[in-house]
Amino acid sequence: MWDAVITAVVFVGLTAIFKVFADAVIRGKLINKGLVDENVKYLFKKNTDLQPVTNVKWGLVLVGLGLALLIKQFYPYYMRDESVLGLMFLFAGIAFLIYYWVAKGKIAEQENKDAVR
Repeated sequence: MWDAVITAVVFVGLTAIFKVFADAVIRGKLINKGLVDENVKYLFKKNTDLQPVTNVKWGLVLVGLGLALLIKQFYPYYMRDESVLGLMFLFAGIAFLIYYWVAKGKIAEQENKDAVR
């Protein structure tokens, strides 16, 4: 079980490092070529309107993963490690679906505010 968790953490960590590095290289090339304008700024701008919703997403995912591990603790003789990993993916998937509906509503709400302005 811990082998899978460690592998996942290493994979996610390396992916995050690669993304940060790739974004820095792209920004550097755009600046060196003088292609910085409003459209390029939009590509790298973080959307602060959805930041609270993003926090909800990761909160839901972590609660789902914790719930799967909690179920394993309550039923240690009925569940194998593979089934716990399956539960973790199931609950994380459900959390992402809930996030989708929450974010969709938040985006629609934001578009309505922008339309009124």
